[in-house]
Order: sequence, then C-alpha cells, then structure tokens
Amino acid sequence: MRLVNAAGRAALVFDGRLVDVVSASAGRWSARVHELYESWDTFSQWVRRNDAQLRARAVNGPQISDVRLAAPVPFPRQVFAIGLNYREHAREGGAEIPSTPMVFTKFPSAITGPTDSVVLPSQYVDFEAEFVVVIGKPAERVGAHEAWHYVAGLTLGQDLSERAVQTAPPKPQQYSLAKSFRGFAPVGPVLATPDEFANPDDVEISCHLNGVEMQRARTSDLIFDVPHLVEYLSSIVTLLPGDLVFTGTPSGIGWVRDPRVVLRPDDVLVTSADRIGSMRNTFTSPTK
Repeated sequence: MRLVNAAGRAALVFDGRLVDVVSASAGRWSARVHELYESWDTFSQWVRRNDAQLRARAVNGPQISDVRLAAPVPFPRQVFAIGLNYREHAREGGAEIPSTPMVFTKFPSAITGPTDSVVLPSQYVDFEAEFVVVIGKPAERVGAHEAWHYVAGLTLGQDLSERAVQTAPPKPQQYSLAKSFRGFAPVGPVLATPDEFANPDDVEISCHLNGVEMQRARTSDLIFDVPHLVEYLSSIVTLLPGDLVFTGTPSGIGWVRDPRVVLRPDDVLVTSADRIGSMRNTFTSPTK
C-alpha cells in the first residue's frame, strides 16, 4: 500500500493515480490521514480486500503529480531521531561507533510537507536525509523478531539541523532544539508499507542539493536496523500509532565537508527513495 496526504485528504496511490479514501470507502474511513493510524491493521486489511476495486477506481483518479501533497503523518505525538546510525557518518564526524542507539527528539511542530519551503533561521543550517519509520500500533517491549508487525510503513524525512545552536556550549548540547525549528522536519511524499519493498531492511536513499548528489546509502548499512530500533525504543517508552522514528543520516552532510556546505535561500534539496518518491524542499530567508 502507498498512502498520501493529498491536500488534507487521505488517498491511496496506484500507478501514479490517486484514490480518495473517504469516497472509495463510502465514508467508512476518515479523510484525516493521521486518524487512519489509530486503526491501521483494520484499515490495511480493508485495502487488501478491496485491491481490485481500488485499482479500477484509480484509472480515473487524478495524477499524483497534479496534487500538492502534505506530510503523510502531519500530527505525530512523538518524533524520535537516531544519531550516528551509519558507520561512515560517524567516521566523517570523528565520532566513535555507538554501542547502543543515540536517541534524541524532534518536536512535532517541526513537521512540514514534502514540497514545502523552509525559512532558514541562520546561515548554519545543514541537511540530513533519513528514512523515517511510521508506527502502526501501540508497542511496548516488542522484540526485534516481531518489530515489523508494529510498523505502518516507511517514508522519507530531512533532519534539518541548525549547527550553531546544536554545538553551542555548555554540554550536553541542544540537539532537540537545534533540529526543531519550524519546518525542520519535512516528511513524505508517500508512506509505503513494508511489503512494497523487495527487502524493507535494504532500501536506497539519496539526497541532492541544487542537482549535486550529497548523500547516497542503503538502509542495510544502518548500525541499528529498524527491528533493533523498535525493540530498543519500546523497551523504554510506549510507541504510539503515528509516531515517527528518523533512523539516522548517511555520510555526506554539509557541516563536515571542506569547504563546508550550508543551506542558503533559493537552494533546492531533493530527497529520494524507491517506492516512496522524492521530496523537493526549497529555502527562503526570514525576510522573504
């Protein structure tokens, strides 16, 4: 299943065309995409049972390219993020390979859409392309072997980071605030369920800035994969439907490059993955 937030209405994607969830279900399901996660298993079963009818309906549906998409999870209650979860990213920053996941949070008010413009609060903003896990049902002390059953799907995110705030003394540093300015969590464009991938533990992600490739990696390179992260987080907190887990960024961030690369007004940042599509975010100065 591939699900989008099409201008505020939940829609399914079949061969590039959209099917409105409310219309197709005769009002059984909500137009509000975030409400679907509360009954994700039942909703998923309905989609599977009605696959043929939904595909037939999609033939006359609008093209996904003609609709402005919002974040497929617009109102998560919790947003977790994992630092240093690719070995090459840890090495490029001179950090040790962690023995347990490094966890911080992005505040939910930072969520924005896959094509939205983001205001740059300073000249110290960096990019971090990430796969994002969307939780599909309450998870407490879930073992890694069953973790994928608690995942609604995967989408893309950018863990935008204001490095001056992040690295300002004293320690411990302000990771959560530095990564939670308004618009610092673009998410989308599509939520794809795990069965959409040949192997959900091995998916490629890439990031281009103004047409130049900055990052490319596969989730098989993660130090702590999705099952491990779900197991670890749910051993401490209760994961809730619609929660997000940013799984970490590959090497290639701008802050450690020589010369350093930061985001500037009018930059175009494209984050892509198979079956999920591409986010295309632009940036403006505070006065624009």
